[in-house]
Amino acid sequence: MSRPSRLQRQVLSLYRELLRAGRGKPGAEARVRAEFRQNASLPRSDVLRIEYLYRRGRRQLQLLRSGHAVAMGAFVRPGAGPPRTSPENGDDSRSPVDGKGSPETPLDGR
Repeated sequence: MSRPSRLQRQVLSLYRELLRAGRGKPGAEARVRAEFRQNASLPRSDVLRIEYLYRRGRRQLQLLRSGHAVAMGAFVRPGAGPPRTSPENGDDSRSPVDGKGSPETPLDGR
């Protein structure tokens, strides 16, 4: 087996750092693993895409380490997420996105 390239070593190092930074943050470890698994099938020759994803991962690592992140989630396009269900009592003022009572942002951004 040949030695890993510099970029491969950097990606593996980023993976370990993200897992460490995500400890104790709900959803972080699972999200990191899912992202890396999803992109594991990229061909080694697609260096531009790999470098782009590496830079994106570095930015996410900085955010995780900044102390402002308390959990890690994913953005979902409107209509692409799981179907929204209403509670039995019909009086739920929580946002279906965060469940913490914050109002939903309209699609037009206002």
